Amino acid sequence: MKAPIIKIGNWIILGKHTIGMTLYPFIFLKKSFFETRPDYLELCIRHESIHIEQQKELFVVFFYLWYVTEYLIRLLTSFNPTTAYNNISFEREAYENENDLNYLQTRKRWNFLRYIYT
Repeated sequence: MKAPIIKIGNWIILGKHTIGMTLYPFIFLKKSFFETRPDYLELCIRHESIHIEQQKELFVVFFYLWYVTEYLIRLLTSFNPTTAYNNISFEREAYENENDLNYLQTRKRWNFLRYIYT
């Protein structure tokens, strides 16, 4: 796996509450957050690196289409933006496996599909 390009700064695209975002092949991280929580940096990079793999599997553009569609469907069923975000299959896979140091080496392709209905 080729290492993602990591950019650390106070990026406007991250907004107020977002600390990291993947826009293939880049991972954007909020500098001000990691200045106070440097211990969280590696975890966040692992989480966002899982998104890099998901985006590659779906040829990037289909990842974004799927992500937005799934978010909107989950928002319509929960009426809660946080719940909708947390239940997106891509996010569920990334959060569940971000602590596994070897996950990216052992991850099966299309593994996010396991998280759609569970």
